[in-house]
Amino acid sequence: MNADPLAPLFAPLTSLRGIGPAVAGLIARAAGGDRVIDLLFHMPESYLDRTARPLIRDARPGTVATLAVEVVRHERPATSRQPWRIVVKDDTGIAELVFFKFTREAQMPAGAKLLVSGKLDVFNGRLTIAHPEHLVPAEQADRIPMIEPVWPLTAGLWPRQVAAGLAQALDLVPMFPEWHDPALLKREKWPPFPEAIRAVQAPASGEPDRRIRARLAYDELLAGQVATALIRGRVRARSGQPLIGDSRLRDVAMRRFGFPPTASQEKALREIDADLASPRRMLRLLQGDVGSGKTLVALMAMLRAVEAGKQAALMAPTEVLAKQHHRVLSELCPVPVALLTGSIKGKERARILRGIKDGSLGIVVGTHALFQDAVEYRDLAVAVIDEQHRFGVTQRLTLGAKGERTDVLIMTATPIPRTLLLTQWGEMDVSRLTEKPAGRLPIRTTLHSLGTMPTVLNGIARKLDEGAQVYWVCPLVAESEALDVAAAQDRFVALKGLFGDRVGLAHGQQTPDVRDAALAGFSAGTIRLLVATTVVEVGVDVPEASVMVIEHAERFGLAQLHQLRGRVGRGADASFCLLLHEDWVSETARRRLTLLRDTDDGFVIADEDFRLRGGGDALGTRQAGLPGYKLADADAHEHLLHMANRDAAVLLSRDPKLETPRGLAVRVLLRLFERSAAMRTLAAG
Repeated sequence: MNADPLAPLFAPLTSLRGIGPAVAGLIARAAGGDRVIDLLFHMPESYLDRTARPLIRDARPGTVATLAVEVVRHERPATSRQPWRIVVKDDTGIAELVFFKFTREAQMPAGAKLLVSGKLDVFNGRLTIAHPEHLVPAEQADRIPMIEPVWPLTAGLWPRQVAAGLAQALDLVPMFPEWHDPALLKREKWPPFPEAIRAVQAPASGEPDRRIRARLAYDELLAGQVATALIRGRVRARSGQPLIGDSRLRDVAMRRFGFPPTASQEKALREIDADLASPRRMLRLLQGDVGSGKTLVALMAMLRAVEAGKQAALMAPTEVLAKQHHRVLSELCPVPVALLTGSIKGKERARILRGIKDGSLGIVVGTHALFQDAVEYRDLAVAVIDEQHRFGVTQRLTLGAKGERTDVLIMTATPIPRTLLLTQWGEMDVSRLTEKPAGRLPIRTTLHSLGTMPTVLNGIARKLDEGAQVYWVCPLVAESEALDVAAAQDRFVALKGLFGDRVGLAHGQQTPDVRDAALAGFSAGTIRLLVATTVVEVGVDVPEASVMVIEHAERFGLAQLHQLRGRVGRGADASFCLLLHEDWVSETARRRLTLLRDTDDGFVIADEDFRLRGGGDALGTRQAGLPGYKLADADAHEHLLHMANRDAAVLLSRDPKLETPRGLAVRVLLRLFERSAAMRTLAAG
């Protein structure tokens, strides 16, 4: 029986010579995993060129160089706070090696000929190298890498430890069967995978060019796209149930709505209707900017299920948002809409559970309570999931498990960059709502430095006197010693001193009843100015609120700022968003704030946010790179992602079970990049 050639790559780091538990722990912290493969995929962030070998007289301070020198003498420090100085020379001059912690006296006797490599500096008119990165006998020049990778490290981890581990890891990489199309390899001039990974992690002669990194990025991206396509195919293969409605309920709801649907709402409804009429299960993402009318589209889908004699459920991530959906749907819907959340207890809860079980309740809105074991549906046909952007692929595929053949519609108000649609949401069909409903006025967005706070407060006072309601959002709850930024509690005290009992406070560290009371007071109008953290980002709908102030706006992501801005502009009055920022902000932060000022198109904002800070996840809870990828980079390799998407589609159309020679090689690729869900799909046939 042949040994698994991939097994050594998935062995623990401690399987490598010289790497004990302590060093393995440090590498794991830096590389994000404790296996050989994690170290192998720990990419350098830059390279040091040590090929420069000047004479001392020609050496330039501020550069990295390798000097051939002879030791002249050691200058011991007079106190423990002073460094050791090793005076060295060549035929053209004298230099010093500086050590604040020196343990190598025996290795560097007077007269020893050495090669030393490090960053050159000048001290007291003499060329110096403080703590040389490399110091070897002159005859062992091959021990100094001419091109040295610079890896992200952690405290206590040294580059030489990473390099020593990688030298062994690279020797464990087998000669894989080639998983790329030969024509692609020829066109792009890509080397084999083992050669490419070695060129990146241990370059022999020069910094690897973009071609090499592109090869590795495409390997990872293709694995992701093939995996997503396999999972998508499995979902599509599951039988659904055609839902045929007669429009009697939907027509009533549309009349109550009072406005004709926008062009993109009509398009989304046609796409969803086609999904619901199909014998296959629907798995669709409905993404629409703030206020684009997603709830109406979702209601039409749910009413089609009720018209067909089935049930529908809408799940929201918070009780506040669930109650908001319940209120809106109840106004539009010609059939009763039930609300089920964790706070509903006793007889009311029992009544709702009975109605869900016997089918007398056709539509139910709630939180995660909708999917608990105690909730039994008679026939759940459509499940709508709102703002569940943090679910992974596998979780999304199981959300409809409460019904035998449930169609699933997922909604997000945060526009998702096109690149992320392929990486994180690729197993789903996508509908986009691109217009705002009729009657919505644009929100005027302005930038203000914190130095203009008195002027801002005067403007807020005028708006309050005119009867406006105002949000004031801060990045923190309480004052922080680490960050000199406004805290909601401190700002609440200051504003309450100015405006009295018209000011309320809401943040995530309050008890739910206190926070909900503040939000309810703002909704009722008894609170006119609500100081808050990002708890108001979603699920708060107060049409009378027309002013949004965001303090230290430079500390928020673009998508989050856009979401917060969307809390105003929901009524008939003109609305304003004031972005308060430090007097000095970075160029990147200024670009972000200026973009938000100049456009209210959430899709433009999302794509630019992705370019400025990398993908993170769909809402930026991680702040860099393509989500779930180690070798691919958002800016450099976005074009490769789209190429991999097409490549995967063509490959699986010709070889759906990956049984051809290339298909078998792609199976190895999936294992290498740990696409386990896709491997299980293949194993299941």
